[in-house]
Amino acid sequence: MKKILLWLCCLPLAACAPQKGLKGFDSEFDGGKSWAELQAQLPAYPKTENLLPFDAGPASDNLHYIDAPSIAVGEDGIVRYTLVIKSPEGAMNISYEGMRCATDGARESVRAEILILKFQVTEKRLYAIGRDDKTWVRTRISKWEELEDISQHYAQRALSRYFFCPANIMVRNREEAIQALRRGSHPRVIQ
Repeated sequence: MKKILLWLCCLPLAACAPQKGLKGFDSEFDGGKSWAELQAQLPAYPKTENLLPFDAGPASDNLHYIDAPSIAVGEDGIVRYTLVIKSPEGAMNISYEGMRCATDGARESVRAEILILKFQVTEKRLYAIGRDDKTWVRTRISKWEELEDISQHYAQRALSRYFFCPANIMVRNREEAIQALRRGSHPRVIQ
């Protein structure tokens, strides 16, 4: 009985030990290919007539829009878009961003080796901010951030879940993203 109890106590430790046999397992299938992000080209400044509204949820009274011509689905697996947020008082925040659907989160954030399961996360990156003179200014620090970790990214989470990455699957092209925004959600979204 004591041996069984001792064995059961050691089982969690064994599960948490580094899995050297699994390290690099994914790279065997990619043949050593590494992911490379394409250089983000800044789009034209958004025009009011091109803005598509979307519901970002009850977290804010702000109005949220995506500039339709700015949507780009890249070969690097990134959906790039211009996000326009307008407050009830009329103030606007305009940003050019990118979103990666269903990554393993290991690109720029350190994960503990003790994790055996890889959880799929969606990440976003801020490339540029729109200025009042209708020009862009690139951000000084631009890094990938997990959407679930930062509460202020409620608009990006809505874009991910209902429009650009429904069921953790990236839209195929700009037209599919625009259709999802126009109809209020992507057809893959279970209401």
